[in-house]
Amino acid sequence: MLRGLGSGEPAVEQLGEDDWVTMSQSGLEPIRAGLFFVHTPTHRDRVPAGTIAFEIDAGLAFGTGQHATTAGCLEALDQLDSDKHAFRNVADIGTGTGLLAFAALALWPGAKVIATDIDPVAVDVARDNARINEIPLGHGAGEVLLAQADGMDSPMLAARAPFDLLIANILAGPLIELAPAFVPATAPGGTIVLAGLLDTQSDAVVSAYEALGCSLIDGGKSEWRVLVFRR
Repeated sequence: MLRGLGSGEPAVEQLGEDDWVTMSQSGLEPIRAGLFFVHTPTHRDRVPAGTIAFEIDAGLAFGTGQHATTAGCLEALDQLDSDKHAFRNVADIGTGTGLLAFAALALWPGAKVIATDIDPVAVDVARDNARINEIPLGHGAGEVLLAQADGMDSPMLAARAPFDLLIANILAGPLIELAPAFVPATAPGGTIVLAGLLDTQSDAVVSAYEALGCSLIDGGKSEWRVLVFRR
């Protein structure tokens, strides 16, 4: 199951079907990662100047355990932008709240972005968050297309592939299982950002993607790893 908490989030620690819980707004501190500032409604008056801010309601958004993965993914995207990468065709698999898709569009506003999740509740949450953050939804450039999909099994994903940036913040097991689908769906020279795995799981994930011709360009350093590959 590929449920991202949208930061993609296990994605941040990928929650099981019965684990979506309502959490206290005031108990969740904002996340600062590179240019990004992610906050709940109670912290909207704390947005620092010069940041790209997203408001994510705590109800189905993100819990106290996922900040490292969320921040790591956002930092990876921010670093790609700092390194002068420019993407036009982006996929966020296991999007959850939609946060990583929104972040990609903010960095590369001319891109076509598709964000999918196996869970229809997550897709609805992402749609609500898009409305709150005034993210344009649709099929065109500068818009995010939201869809329900199990992994890469979607005619919408097939129609848009190959992607020059593919993001998946799920779990190590599904990341390995989906490698044979993710890699061909990425354009040669394209970038794959993977997260939701612990440092003890990174070698297995790296091996799966290197076996399919990908090169690891950033292996991360924290307990929750974010892996960046080039196809």
